[in-house]
Amino acid sequence: QVQLVESGGDLVQPGGSLRLSCVVSGSRFNILAMAMGWYRQAPGKPVRELVASISSGGGSINYAESVKGRFTISKDNAKNTVYLQMNSLKSEDTALYYCNRRTANPWPWGQGTQVTVSP
Repeated sequence: QVQLVESGGDLVQPGGSLRLSCVVSGSRFNILAMAMGWYRQAPGKPVRELVASISSGGGSINYAESVKGRFTISKDNAKNTVYLQMNSLKSEDTALYYCNRRTANPWPWGQGTQVTVSP
């Protein structure tokens, strides 16, 4: 049973930074073989938005327009961990953040980590 554990969320002021982590455990596949993504679900919105993705080899990275230039996704295959560095945070970045693999069959979703951007 795969388990995704996200952490690093916090209350931060506009313009601040956070680094989110997502540890993948229980998978017989190392994330080296996986394209991974960070998603977020904002308050009152019914769907999760993909904000950043990274290919299995790390050579292809994509960002939502709303976070381009401010967020950086990376992964440490040896630690089975995916990161999201978030800089210049804005109030509209407030959301519950999740990670998962980028396939048609995502793993069971974790609890997410809450990011709140507020003065």
